[in-house]
Formats: sequence, C-alpha cells, structure tokens
Amino acid sequence: MKVISAGLLGGVVLIVWTLVVNGLLGFRVRLDMKQLPAERQVYELLREHVVDAGRYVLNPEPTADGRFPDGQPVFSVLYGGMGHEAAGRLMLVGFATFFIAPLAGAWMLSRASQSVLSSYPSKVLFFTAIGVLVAVFSDLMDFGIGGYPAGDALIIAAHDIVVWTVMGLVVAWRIQPEPMNGTRPSQ
Repeated sequence: MKVISAGLLGGVVLIVWTLVVNGLLGFRVRLDMKQLPAERQVYELLREHVVDAGRYVLNPEPTADGRFPDGQPVFSVLYGGMGHEAAGRLMLVGFATFFIAPLAGAWMLSRASQSVLSSYPSKVLFFTAIGVLVAVFSDLMDFGIGGYPAGDALIIAAHDIVVWTVMGLVVAWRIQPEPMNGTRPSQ
C-alpha cells in the first residue's frame, strides 16, 4: 500500500510540476513551438504534401557526386496524423503516464537493497539515477539531424533529471525499509 500511495504522491508532484513549469512558465512551448515568419505558407505547403503520419526529413539537394553538401540545414517535420480535435483523448493517455512512471519508480525503489532504503538521501538519489537514465537514453537521443539542437536536448535532459529528483523527494519520504525482526528501523 505504501508503494501505491508513494507512486500516487509522485504522480501528483509530477502533475503540479508540469502545470507550473510547462503551463504557467511555458518551458516546453518555448522549445517545441517556435514560430516561422511565413508560417501560413509553410503550413499550407505541408498540409498539401504531408498526408501520411510520420517523421519527414528534408535534406538539401545532393551534389553531382550524390553527397549532401556540408553546412546546409536538414529539417524534420513530424506529423502525428491528427489535429486539435484529438487533444482531449490524448490528455487522458498523458494523464495516465503521470502516474505510471512514479508508480514504477516507487515499486523499483521498494525492491532496492536495505543500504539504499536505509537513508533518505540514497532513496532520492535512486530516483535521480532513474532521471539520468531517462535523460541519457531518451532526451539526449533526440539530438541531431532532424532532432533538437544540442542546447535544447541538454535543457530537456536536465529538466527530466530535476523532475525525477523532485518526485524522489516525495516518494522517498513514503517508502520505508521493511522492519527487521519485528522492530521499526530508525529514519
């Protein structure tokens, strides 16, 4: 029961964090929704030519020997296959993930060794380590051709490490080591 309550508290922290950082401060909007000067014209061109969902990479014209020229930009276009009408349905899926990740983290922490569970800082560090794994194997993998610029990928990675650490502060408070020989361990 403590694992579930810890995971739910972590989910609440994640929702509040997201509302403040993304909703009020506009963190992801500044990274993901930059404006183009000729947005209407680009939109109409894409609407006409991008009809199937997917990620499209737009390369410069190859040189005579079939290579892409150095120093020329590569663009990516991501189309999920839906419009604004799907926002409500997708919010339900997103809302579920706000609780699945902290519940999984709380469960993993509850299965950790007694040395990890014996101190509050080590339990928080456990969650921070999950954030580092997310950052390295997810956020930083979005950097590169057709992805985020290096600075944006690093900012997103740092954000996720901080989010997991903040969740860890709450989850670590709830997850306690099992009592040994019927006695309550000191915390």
